[in-house]
Amino acid sequence: MTSELDIFVGNTTLIDEDVYRLWLDGYSVSDAVALRVRSGILEQTGATAAVLQSDTMDHYRTFQMLERLLHAPPKLLHQLIFQIPPSRQALLIERYYAFDEAFVREVLGKKLSKGTKKDLDDISTKTGITLKSCRRQFDNFKRVFKVVEEMRGSLVDNIQQHFLLSDRLARDYAAIVFFANNRFETGKKKLQYLSFGDFAFCAELMIQNWTLGAVGEAPTDPDPQADDMDMDLDKEFLQDLKELKVLVADKDLLDLHKSLVCTALRGKLGVFSEMEANFKNLSRGLVNVAAKLTHNKDVRDLFVDLVEKFVEPCRSDHWPLNDVRLFLNQYSASVHSLDGFRHQALWDRYMGTLRGCLLRLCHD
Repeated sequence: MTSELDIFVGNTTLIDEDVYRLWLDGYSVSDAVALRVRSGILEQTGATAAVLQSDTMDHYRTFQMLERLLHAPPKLLHQLIFQIPPSRQALLIERYYAFDEAFVREVLGKKLSKGTKKDLDDISTKTGITLKSCRRQFDNFKRVFKVVEEMRGSLVDNIQQHFLLSDRLARDYAAIVFFANNRFETGKKKLQYLSFGDFAFCAELMIQNWTLGAVGEAPTDPDPQADDMDMDLDKEFLQDLKELKVLVADKDLLDLHKSLVCTALRGKLGVFSEMEANFKNLSRGLVNVAAKLTHNKDVRDLFVDLVEKFVEPCRSDHWPLNDVRLFLNQYSASVHSLDGFRHQALWDRYMGTLRGCLLRLCHD
């Protein structure tokens, strides 16, 4: 007897996006098969359960072999073992480095160390994200941090160059790296209402305006590795911020500042009476936050202080967001009319960023 067998041979590596998602989410082969069965794939394709099991295992083996290349994405582009179209390569990389907001919110600002990694079991239980997926995401954060921590130049550009991520995802990773480097407190109860997007927005503003890279300065420290342009806050700038205390320490300046703001906003704010009554407390809060940033602990507590000193008082008096915007704009601009104040550029660099952050933080 003779048998005829049709064979097709190809060298393009097939990527099933649905199975890739299940693998990234940390499901075992058996769990992935069960989920695929539940999706109705057997009815759609006419395949048997045995074929589905084999297909899933085959995809999982491929992803496991690809994983070492995904740790250094440029290697995926230049290797010759797997023939994967460029668009598929980009998809593999982008999805491998994507993260769950619930997970990143739990580790944001923490040191990317073994100590934090020990907490992943608890984070997995709390968020409902599989432990395997938590480990992948944590290891990705740590890997990106290690690669870019000693590099000069734009943090976002360095991440894109070495990990081939989209602009949006690279900016998110820049925020994660920036927060891990400066150890900002994000876990306090009063900060739980803030999303990763809120913190990432503020991180981008601070990177653009408060780091050495923001002003294109070279570090003055003789050690060339002492400061990273986009990761470390400009220490000289933080020291100079103490000069702003004159705005609240000098009673005449404080009264004049209040008068200028109140004159400009009378009839424009729905909460004018509350603003006028609380002006000095609000101003002292904002200026004192600046003056304390010479200490590492106060840098870490920046968001706690902003919520306590400004967001919560405004929330207590039921300030609409537009009133917050009008107040901050006028509060910042009026300083330029104070003849006795000599730190206008420093003020603008501080308040330009702080105004944007506060507007982002002022929500329920």
